[in-house]
Formats: sequence, structure tokens, C-alpha cells
Amino acid sequence: MIKKISTDKAPAAIGPYSQAVKTDSLIFVSGQIPVDPETGKLVDGIEAQTKQVFENIKAVLKAAGSDLTNVVKVTVFLSDMDNFQVVNNIYSCYFTGSTLPARCAVEVGALPKGSLVEIECIAVC
Repeated sequence: MIKKISTDKAPAAIGPYSQAVKTDSLIFVSGQIPVDPETGKLVDGIEAQTKQVFENIKAVLKAAGSDLTNVVKVTVFLSDMDNFQVVNNIYSCYFTGSTLPARCAVEVGALPKGSLVEIECIAVC
């Protein structure tokens, strides 16, 4: 069974997709961009954007009955790889402990709404 996950604590999908979908054993969180769900606006700067993305991911995972401790795979999309270290430093504040999720980070030509970062993840239920 596949269940759609939706919350107003994270930005609404800006296309034909769900914020996340949940199966019996996995949660697939769609790429989150740094839009403040209260204002609908993109936050400024790579640090604020990265933190907002993680807050959005946390809200979606919470709506699915989960949290960051259950994340097993993360994909980070950057509009500029020069921002990698800043994102990595903030990332390390959200994922701690001895078992960290698998991850890849890639530079892309552009991201929705001019975002500097977008992150998607997979979590276990």
C-alpha cells in the first residue's frame, strides 16, 4: 500500500507530485527547497536555505510518523559546489550519531525558484 504524505508545515508541492509517499517499510521524501511554509517565500543565503530545507524535511517526516533518525539515504542538489562545505557543516548538525545516512551531493545547472540547495531523502518506517 502507498500512502500520500502531506503537511502544511512544509511548502506545498509546486508540481504533480507528493511531499512524500509512505509504503509499508519506507518513506520517500520529495526534494525540498528552502521555501518558508508560512510566507511561501524563498529564504535568503545558503546557510538559511540549508536550515530551511532541513526544517521542511523534518516536518514532512513528522507528518509520516518519522524523524531524521530513520533516514537511510540523502541526495543533496547544489546550484554551486562551492557551497558544499557550508551545507556539509549544517548537515552534520542534523545528522549525528554513529550510523549516518548514505549520501550523495551533486551540482546541477539550476534548481526550482532559484534555490541554492534542494535535498531529498528516504527513511525507514
